[in-house]
Order: sequence, then structure tokens, then C-alpha cells
Amino acid sequence: MKSLNKEIYRNYETYPEKVLQFGEGNFLRGFVDWQIQVLNEEADFNGSVVVVQPRGSEKIERLNKQDGLYTLYLQGMKDEQEVDEHLVIHSISRGINLNADYDAYMELAASQDLRFVVSNTTEAGIVFNPEDKLEDRPQSTFPGKLAAFLYYRYKAFKGDESKGCIIIPCELVEDNGGKVKEAILQYAAHWNLEEGFVNWIHEANTFCSSLVDRIVPGFPKDSYQEKTEQLGYLDELMVTGEQYHLWVIEGPAWVKDELPFEKTKLNAKIVDDLTPYRTRKVRILNGTHTAMTPVAYLCGLDSVADAVNHKEVGAFVRELIAEEILPTLEGSAEELNTFAIDVLDRFKNPYIKHYLMSISLNSISKFRTRDLPTLLEYVNRRKAVPKRMTFSLSALIYFYKGNRNGEKIELQDDQENLQFFSNLWEKYNREEIAIKELARTTLAEESLWGLDLTSIPQLEQTVTAYLEDMEQLGMQRALKELTGASIK
Repeated sequence: MKSLNKEIYRNYETYPEKVLQFGEGNFLRGFVDWQIQVLNEEADFNGSVVVVQPRGSEKIERLNKQDGLYTLYLQGMKDEQEVDEHLVIHSISRGINLNADYDAYMELAASQDLRFVVSNTTEAGIVFNPEDKLEDRPQSTFPGKLAAFLYYRYKAFKGDESKGCIIIPCELVEDNGGKVKEAILQYAAHWNLEEGFVNWIHEANTFCSSLVDRIVPGFPKDSYQEKTEQLGYLDELMVTGEQYHLWVIEGPAWVKDELPFEKTKLNAKIVDDLTPYRTRKVRILNGTHTAMTPVAYLCGLDSVADAVNHKEVGAFVRELIAEEILPTLEGSAEELNTFAIDVLDRFKNPYIKHYLMSISLNSISKFRTRDLPTLLEYVNRRKAVPKRMTFSLSALIYFYKGNRNGEKIELQDDQENLQFFSNLWEKYNREEIAIKELARTTLAEESLWGLDLTSIPQLEQTVTAYLEDMEQLGMQRALKELTGASIK
């Protein structure tokens, strides 16, 4: 059986390279690149995407091997009907391996056609590293790579303000556009770049914060063989996503002319303020994902659907949303409840196997940005710690012990975070510290949470008690005690 490429895909089309994309992962391919294709088909956008990797280059090589093509399955509810459909995405022109072909990256900076930059490098990706140098090939961080790219572009066009870019980060970070710009300016100062470049960044480039919403589980490993037989070709980059999608971009009204979403069926908006959209989505959908993951996984479950359909875990999730997340949000109660119901329905999507371990990537930074604000706001309003969110925080700490019923958990996080928990749990296993000290040390570590959580009344004691239950009873029995107590 042949692999998918332009030789066997007869509808292959070539477009000018208008978009530089940092990230070759499932989400951007199942969300942004699909929308670029719809813009081409329905609004004459006439643009393609060039992909570069934030980290390793393995997927870039596979992408080029398939001529940028891959199959996207969209499965779930559409117009109140269950829909399972697929299409070949051909909006990616090529991938550039920054480690092997940095010159191609520099050449792209001088492209007349390039106009947009999009990214998704996770919450931990928008950082400044003083070790990065302009002459590095490439720099270590996404903002470092982008700062160098923009500087090459500034030089190539001699500061022409018409050659600036519209930069749209998709990382789930508040004010992600502003934070990317801030990091770019840090690099400009650190590298002693000329004032003209700094002015060009301000005047010629538009940094738009954005909010993204689509569940993209990624490669369908459980049904790949069946889908391959259906398609009649091999596709190493196949990706699955739900039908639902929302992209809210905060930017000036003129951006609508360059991104003509209004001429398409896409649920994409360009608005003055995305704050209400962001808070609702991050706290309810993403926050629930992150909060359920360690609890459900340590109960022996592997997917989101398994979690919400499980008696105890499902009850935990529903009560977490209804009793602890929704009461901390501003806005119409009816709209919030409707959104929450939709989220739970999306979690139950029968077509999608959204693995908890894929959600667990960088769980510490995710909890800090998605769930800690709920916990703090609940304490502020109720003068008590939220039991379920605190149980989730405890489960997260227990998850980083790295063991599920004797099976090693392949934790994925910053090395500093992994080392912190590894050292702490080793001390506990050697009986050098008790659970109480482990809880206190973890909660007090400001590098994890952005503040000392032991300052929150009753949080340390509650986390200690939950960790003791998890250690002595196991996660399932500890959860039964929690949900049982909440039902009474």
C-alpha cells in the first residue's frame, strides 16, 4: 500500500506561502491548518503554511515525506447529528527542519508572500532564555526563534513597515500575543539590536492574542488499521478531532479583511476583547480536563470518555464543574450552564478516544493556569477550600510519584519539575520525610505555582489528608470517600 503524497492525491494544489507555523503537532494540524484550507476553499485566502518545529524534528521529516498532506477525521455532533467525516488537508506546503536547514528558515524571512505567524508550543513555550544568541541555528525557545526570524525579515526588507507580520499565538496563556511580543522585545534588548528594529516590531507587526477550542486527540492508534483499509493508503500523520471548534482572535477590525472568516462556515471571530470567551473556556473545558486527568488515570482509566462515564469519576467531574468552577465565574448563569452541558457532551463523544496521558503533558503549568485561579477565587468567595479541586491538586502531586498500580507512569514535564518531584518522592520512599512534609514542601514551591500555597488557610492540611488517603486506600477508595461525603 502506498503512502499518502501528492502523487496519489489528485486534488493537490499549490498556494503562496503566507503562514509560518511554529509547531507540527496534532492540534495545529487539526485546527489551524484545517481552517486555512477552508479559507482557501470558501474565501479565496490563497495561502499555504510552512511548518517549523519548536523541538525535535521527527514529525517534520514525516510531513515532508508526505508532501505536507495528512488525513483529518472530524467526528462528533454537527447540527444535532452524529457525524464521522474525513478529508485530506493540503494547506501545508512544506516543513523546515531548523536543525538541518536553518538557511531555508532565513530565506523564508525574506519572502514577499509571508504575512502570518501562528504557534502552539504549550503553556511552557512562551519563555525568554538569556542563553539564546542571535547567531544560534536555531535558538532554544520559540520566542528566540521568532525574534531571530523577525530580525532577518527586518534586515531583508530594510525596515519596510509593509512587511511586518500578524502574529497569532494559540498557546493557552492569557494575553498570549502580548507575552510573545514582550519576549521578542527582551531578545532585542538582550542581543543589543538597533532601535530601528524595536520600532519596526511596534509599528509594522500586529500581535493578536487568541483563544482556541477544539478537542484534538490526535493519531487514532486504536482504529488506525481500520481507517487505513478504508482510505487505501498509509498515513503516518493521520489526526482525529471533534466537530466543534471555536477560534477567537483579539485584534483590530482590519484583520477581518486579511482573515475573511466571515465569508466561511468557520466558527472564528475577530473581537476587541476575548476575555469572557477565554475565562469560560479555560476554566470549564481545559480546567476540567486537567483536574480530572490525575484522578481518572490513577483510578485505572485511560480516556476522557472513560472518566465521565465512570460512576465515581463522572460524579466527581460533574460536581467539580457545577459546585466549584461555575460559582467562581462572572456572566450569565444560563450561558455558563449551557456551555458546561456542551462540554460534558463533548467529553462523551463516542468517536473520540482522548487519552488522559496526552492531556497530562506539562500538567504543573496547566494546573497553575487553568485550575489554580478557580481554587483561589473559590477561597476568596466562600472562605473555604474547594474540596474537589483540592482533591485534584492532591491527585496531581500523587500522579508525579510516577506509579500506577505498579506500572511506571511516563511523566512529561519540564526537567526541573520532574526532578523536584522525583527527589521528594524518593525521600518519602526512604522514610526521610512524611506525607505532611511532602505536601508542605510541594505547596510552598513558588516555581511550581507562582506563589506559596501554604499561605491559603486549610489547604496544606486538606492536601495532606487527601494524600494520606490516596497512599493508604488507593485512588479509587479515596475518591469514593470524597464523592460519598459530598452526596450525603
